[in-house]
Amino acid sequence: MKILIWLFGVLAVLFTSCVNEDRIATEAVELPPVVLSPGAIVNLDSLIISKKASELDQKFEWLRKITGFNGAVLYAEKGHLVFKKAYGDYNVRNRKGELTIRDPFQLASVSKMFSAMAIMILKNDGILDFDKDIRTYLPDFPYEGITCRMLMTHRSGLPRYMSLSQDKWPDKKKPMDNQDMFDLFVTHKPDMYFTPNNGFHYCNTNYALLSNIVEAVSGDSFDAFVEERIFSPLGMDSSFVYNMRGDTVVSTYIDEGVPGYYHRGRRWREMENDYLNGVMGDKNVYTSVEDLYKFDRALDQFTLVPDSLLKQAFTPGSPKYWKRKDNYGFGFRIRENMDSVAYHFGWWKGFRTFYIRDMRHHKTLIVLTNKDKGPGSDHLWNIIKADTLPLGLKTDLE
Repeated sequence: MKILIWLFGVLAVLFTSCVNEDRIATEAVELPPVVLSPGAIVNLDSLIISKKASELDQKFEWLRKITGFNGAVLYAEKGHLVFKKAYGDYNVRNRKGELTIRDPFQLASVSKMFSAMAIMILKNDGILDFDKDIRTYLPDFPYEGITCRMLMTHRSGLPRYMSLSQDKWPDKKKPMDNQDMFDLFVTHKPDMYFTPNNGFHYCNTNYALLSNIVEAVSGDSFDAFVEERIFSPLGMDSSFVYNMRGDTVVSTYIDEGVPGYYHRGRRWREMENDYLNGVMGDKNVYTSVEDLYKFDRALDQFTLVPDSLLKQAFTPGSPKYWKRKDNYGFGFRIRENMDSVAYHFGWWKGFRTFYIRDMRHHKTLIVLTNKDKGPGSDHLWNIIKADTLPLGLKTDLE
């Protein structure tokens, strides 16, 4: 009898335990799921962006103190605009007027990406062929076997128009435009560096001639074409292509956009205008960091040309060669020791400009300055090479 009472007690305990476990399990299943609200994610992104923006601001304030940095900066990552700010003076000589992120700077050689884009647009329109002899479009050109592709990738072998004009353009007070430059080659036909497509030689002549081709094929002036087909569709309302059309004398200074400055003696001086500023294509695009970022976003969204065409711009145009540090696509230098990085720097008449696009990690850095001296590019590469931010990829379609 005692044994039966003991067994009954054990069974009762086990039954009670099972019921409790079932209740606990049931209660656990019925607990509401933990869901992060969209606001919480946005707030987390905001904290990450704010921290990065503070770091970048500190860096450029430091560069301003140690190098005299004067200009505007924009940094974006994964579609998020992380940081934009202007530093210093519009008038460097007299330290007057504050620069803003909407002020247009002369891009110098960073302009080349717009010339290449104009050619790609004409290709997409079906009225231009990358691989036809450019005499198809410029019949009087005195060299044969050169194509638009060779011009864009700096494989034409053509000599420098600036050196030719230094010797053959007699009146430096008179502007020289693209047609004048073209006529100098027709008249004098200087020796080439090498036969077409048999080497790489970075040369402004290539991109100046692309401007001539755009005009010949489209029937518009180069500056009007870029305005109509690139600036206007993208809302780049602070941007323009400087030209001296109709000018008979080179003005003392350029009265459009931010003035450039150079250092002589103990003072900064405003850079005078130059007869070479009448030539477009290799330089002369003026834009702001905000507008240049609109162009950058258009590359991500394939707004101007389709992906199948745009990817050629980021494809190395020359075989690998141990003496050459980086390669060149259509208007972009291609970084050899970094995956999927295209960039271009510029330096002309009181301006230094930097554009770096890391397509693998979705990073963009734009730095525009109106001094001929300032921080070296190593500081900017360090920003690009820094750890990628833990942000979700954002598109304009969201």
